[in-house]
Amino acid sequence: MKVYIKNHTFGAGKWIYKGYAAAWKLLGYDVEFYNDLKELEGSGYYLMALDGEVTAETVAVLEKSAKTFLYVQPTHFPPPWGSHPNFVSTCASNMIREINSASNVYKWTFTDLSEYHEEWENVNTIPLAFDSINYLFKQEEKYAWDVCFVGGWADNGFNEKKKIMIEHFSKFKDSGLRCGIFINQNISHEEETLILSSSKIAINIHDAYQRYLGLDTNERTFKSLGLCGFLISDEIGQYKRLFPDNPTANTSEQMISHVLKYMSEDLSDIKKKNRKHILKEHTYLNRVQQMITL
Repeated sequence: MKVYIKNHTFGAGKWIYKGYAAAWKLLGYDVEFYNDLKELEGSGYYLMALDGEVTAETVAVLEKSAKTFLYVQPTHFPPPWGSHPNFVSTCASNMIREINSASNVYKWTFTDLSEYHEEWENVNTIPLAFDSINYLFKQEEKYAWDVCFVGGWADNGFNEKKKIMIEHFSKFKDSGLRCGIFINQNISHEEETLILSSSKIAINIHDAYQRYLGLDTNERTFKSLGLCGFLISDEIGQYKRLFPDNPTANTSEQMISHVLKYMSEDLSDIKKKNRKHILKEHTYLNRVQQMITL
């Protein structure tokens, strides 16, 4: 069976769908990336998110697949985010009804389900995950920081995350900790792996809407736990539901306090436990297996 995956060339989608592609391939599927729905031929599995105007022709393409795994955006979202296309489906209500009636289209979202997906029917929650195929644990002493973070500003359309990150990370400068904080530094894949694997503690920051709603968790969560093994994150509802035993911090002061506390502890056993848990429950292989059973 061939799996067709939408080609994302930038942003989080680039890494998310790369992780999915690697998982499908490891399970023995033939994977092909596509740029336009018109390129799709045959009745394989389609893994995609709809963007732009959805027409009857679009629905006809989806219906010819063996199965379409369709990521869907909410049809409604609270302000101010609901005013931006990054947060709301561009699919018209009549087309949503057409897609809902297609028996071979399986809808999913990263978020814990809420009233914001109300027009879509039978949506499945499939959170983000760890790409255990492309990120292999490897340590080197020169990449060992007390605390680390690798990421980008990730402008969601309102550029809210930049402010949150500056507020948090500026405080770490005076903490006395050896901080490996790399934002928009074009860190290579290999260096990112070494930094996360070698450092004692990883930290994580979510976007403003994630903090407010608590419905979804960013991919860095799983990557940090899968490689570093010990994470201090801001408190997000889905994160606490998935990882109830992990420490969280809602302010920069709390986060620094937690880091300083755990720096004096031997975290080896906790790290091994967390890495094992991620590899067992939260990889893209797990997510693909969940999709297949829908």
